[in-house]
Amino acid sequence: MKAVWYTRQGAPAEVMQFGEQPAPHAAAGEVRVRLHASGVNPADSNRCVGRTYAMEGPLIIPNSDGSGIVDEVGAGVDAAWLGRRVWLYNGQRAGRLLGTAAEYIALDVDLVSCLPDNAGFSEGACLGIPCMTAHRCVTLGGELSGKNVLVTGGAGAVGHYAIQWAKRFGARVVATVSSPEKAAHAAVAGADLTVNYRNEDVVARVREFTGGTGVHHIVDVDFGGNLAVTLQLVTPNGSIAYYASRGNVAPVLSAPEVMRRNLAIHGVLLNGAPHAARRRAQSDIARWLREDGMIHTVSAVYPLVRTAEAHAAVEYAPKRGTVVIDCTV
Repeated sequence: MKAVWYTRQGAPAEVMQFGEQPAPHAAAGEVRVRLHASGVNPADSNRCVGRTYAMEGPLIIPNSDGSGIVDEVGAGVDAAWLGRRVWLYNGQRAGRLLGTAAEYIALDVDLVSCLPDNAGFSEGACLGIPCMTAHRCVTLGGELSGKNVLVTGGAGAVGHYAIQWAKRFGARVVATVSSPEKAAHAAVAGADLTVNYRNEDVVARVREFTGGTGVHHIVDVDFGGNLAVTLQLVTPNGSIAYYASRGNVAPVLSAPEVMRRNLAIHGVLLNGAPHAARRRAQSDIARWLREDGMIHTVSAVYPLVRTAEAHAAVEYAPKRGTVVIDCTV
């Protein structure tokens, strides 16, 4: 099969190779997917360049997320999977070296979900890390109906889905953004208020919007970088769920303050999240896809041979949404 791989970490253009690799076959409990699309996420880029990840094996086919059509099933797997359009996640992670930047992938059927005809393959490649992470971050806030939720980075791949999940669960949503264009994008997802953190007082705007009560739950794209603001806004017995902390990886906070306010702080990494939480996310995504109305944002699509450029677009270039690779060309 055609695939992209690397055998050492570094800048994508310097370490990624394109060519032929052995096609996998479905082992017991697995399906093989003829991939149509592969999603590139910051975690995939971090693994390639070596940011917070060591080299996980001698040869890595990158990327966790993807979509395609099941063309082979292993022992113990229902043959009804054959021919189904599917989306998948956790293709490449610790313990799994061969991801979705290829024509085929074989993986546990538990990591695969049906993709209805009303969703394209590019959109299906957005449903793993971005959509499932957003679901996990939002649901950690508990019952959200009628509550106030803050989503930082509301125009990002995870943030845009988080706004949609929070609205679906009945919350009033504030999103922070960095430009008028991103404010419009967050509003399309359903944000009730957008605040430009570059030129507006986030604390004052959110307090005004919430009548001074603050927010019950925060979905945060930069825990350390935003902590000075978010701690001012989260209510007693409230919570923060964060999925990145690029601005400050070693933040300092007052343990007595967190304790006195009974705050819950959750770090979220999809591939290590509880199995029940991941299955719930898959189920809720499947239900919403059948109903239609979920908004997906594909930033750009690259052919498989240009996977290094796709990674560079995640690593270096401004983007909105998920960068996708077309595995069929």
